[in-house]
Parts: sequence; structure tokens; C-alpha cells
Amino acid sequence: MNRKPSMLVVFLTVFIDLIGFGIVVPMIPVFSRHFGASAFMVGVIVASFSAMQFIFSPIWGKLSDRYGRRPILLISTAGAAVSYVIFALAAGQGNLWLLLASRLFAGACGGNITVAQAYVADISKPEERSKKMGLIGMAFGLGFIFGPIISGVALKYIGETGPGWVAAALCALNFVLAYFILVESLKPDSIQASDRPRFAQWGHTLGMPKIGLLVFLFFIATFAFSCFESTLALLISDNFNLGLASDAKGPAATVISLFVFCGLISAFVQGGMIGRLVKSFGEPKLIVASMVMTGASLMLLPLIHGDGPLKWSAVLHLADKPWIWMLAVLVLLSFGSSLSRAPLFGLLSNLTPANEQGATIGVAQSAGSLARIVGPLFAGALYGHHPAMPYLICGALSILAGLFAIQALMAATPKAN
Repeated sequence: MNRKPSMLVVFLTVFIDLIGFGIVVPMIPVFSRHFGASAFMVGVIVASFSAMQFIFSPIWGKLSDRYGRRPILLISTAGAAVSYVIFALAAGQGNLWLLLASRLFAGACGGNITVAQAYVADISKPEERSKKMGLIGMAFGLGFIFGPIISGVALKYIGETGPGWVAAALCALNFVLAYFILVESLKPDSIQASDRPRFAQWGHTLGMPKIGLLVFLFFIATFAFSCFESTLALLISDNFNLGLASDAKGPAATVISLFVFCGLISAFVQGGMIGRLVKSFGEPKLIVASMVMTGASLMLLPLIHGDGPLKWSAVLHLADKPWIWMLAVLVLLSFGSSLSRAPLFGLLSNLTPANEQGATIGVAQSAGSLARIVGPLFAGALYGHHPAMPYLICGALSILAGLFAIQALMAATPKAN
């Protein structure tokens, strides 16, 4: 191939892949309960994807360092298509175990984000990496905006198997496009990274102080946000007295609308603002600001007083219009959380040798997957004791982590690869 690696091509690859992901994910809890799953089993099915990503993300990243980004992206995309076919079959048969198998297989094959970020690192100058990583974050956000919309249309016109088949078709199309237009980004003369066993790779990555700190911050940021994601529906339903209705006025539709609202802000920040912000303030300041803003907004959320039974929360009450406060705090949360991913991975990439980009990013993504496993379990358990607890504790953790890391981050001097 004579073409040069293209940021647009890898953006489209990630975007189409995440549309497929966004189509299926909202249906998983609904189908699980419809097929007779207990609440615990629903949690197992939801967590199974992240559990497999925790295991396989570093493996895919390391393989991409050795064999190239393109073949791993193609394998991951093909695997996603197969997993959605299994999902469609499970939906048609009402088979709970087949549904679980589809998520396990999807998680095992889900190396696209890890390898795409390594691809971006390959083709970007060190000073441009945070901006380019923001475009991957933008693709992520847009996928979660359009995916649920397409899922609803497919469910309406095709039936229960529709979301799975549409997601599979999109991933199959993505595979064909990537096969013909995606160019390898890893240079043929790149020095091969050391072939370390899994736990040795974790030890090597976390043993580098600045890189280990960034992985820790990514874990805390993901942990806090996953607690928010997994309990927001409960908080909205309880605090605004929406009940458990399943129609358009119920909590499900309300929460989906709020997530779309947050996704739009996130896509705008990561796709349009992050480059200028990094240039003006630098990665360390943005990461710290992100942790503090996210933590503060999480601590504010349970203090908003609605008309539900959570009367203890009557702190923020704006002229009997608590939704104004809710939207304002969600703007702060969305803006704050959007500031961390691109600068964090940009700085992480700049501190990593060129021949270990995939392995290092894989460890970071694996840490994020671990956070998405333990976060919902932690938040659900605490919410049962007191609805404010997961928000206050995660908010405090986020702020303390940012403040703890500020001196070390400011001292980080990325080296050119």
C-alpha cells in the first residue's frame, strides 16, 4: 500500500465500531430481565464484557506492538461482528447463556480502542497526541449518541433480533472498509518490545512512576464515572418521583436523554476544544482540573432536591425548578470528565517508548475495565445504604487523587519518541 496512515480512517473505524457497541449495550439489561435473569445475573452479564477486556486489552496491545496495528484492528472488528450475531441469536431464542456468551466473546475481542490509540500515537507528533486522542474520545461519544437511537429504530421495525443484526452488519461493513483503506501505522524498522508475561508487563508499566500514576488516575476517573452511570437511573427515579414506568415519560427515557445530553457535551469538548486547551494549559493542569471538576459535580448531584422521597437532599433548590440545577451540574460533570481522557493518554503516550505504545495503553485500558467491574458493584452496595454515599465518596476520591497527583504531574517532562 502506498497510502499514508490516516487519522480520518482510524476515526471512522472506531466510530462505526462504537455505534455497534452503542446499539447493543442499552438492550442488555432489558433483554436479561426479559429472559428471566435475576438482578445478580444481570450484573454478571453487564460486567462480563469489562472482565474480558481487563484480561485481553494488554494482550491485544502487546500483539499490536509486535505484529502491527492493522491486523489486530481487523481481528477485533471481525470479532465484534461475530459477537453481535451471537447477540441476535440469543435475542431471538430468549437464551440467557447465549447472551452471556455474546458479551464474553465481545469483551475478549474488544481491542479496538487500545490499538486505535496506539495507532494515533504512531502517526502523531508528541505535541499533537492529546489533540488526536481527543478525536478518538469524540468517536467514542458520538457512537454512544447514535447507537441507542439506531437501536430503538431497529427494535421497532425488525424486532428483538434487530439491534444485534444491525450492529453485526455495521461491524461487517467496518471490517470491509478497514481491510481496503486502513494502512499500517507501525514502522517496519521499529524495535521489537520485550515479550513479557502478562503480570510482568503490568509490573513493568506500573513500575515506571509517572506512567503508573497516570494509570492510577485513569482507574479512579473511570471508577467514579462508572459509579455515576450505574446509579443515575436510581437517583433520578427516587429523587424526582418518576416511578418505574417503562413508557416515554419513565425514568429510562429520562436517563437516556440525560446521557445523550452529556454525550453531546463530551463530543464537543474532545472533538473541538481539547487541542486548544492543551496548547494553552498543558496536559498536567487539564488532568488535575478534570479530576477536581468531576469530583465536585459528583458530590453536588445527590444534593439536588426533587419532588421524590429523598428529602434529605434539599440543598440545591432553584425556584422549584431542580432540573435547572440537574442540567447545570451535568454540564460541569460532562465538561470535567471530558478533559481527562485525551490529555491523560496523550501524556501517557509521550512518556512511553515507541515500541511499547500498545502494551502500555493496553495496561491502562485494562485498568479502566477493572474500574468498570468494581465501580457498579461498589456504587450499588453503597446506594442501598444511603443514596448519597456513592456520589460523595467517589467525588471525594476524584478530588483527592487530582490534588495528590498535581506535583508529580507538573514535574512530568515527556520525552520525544
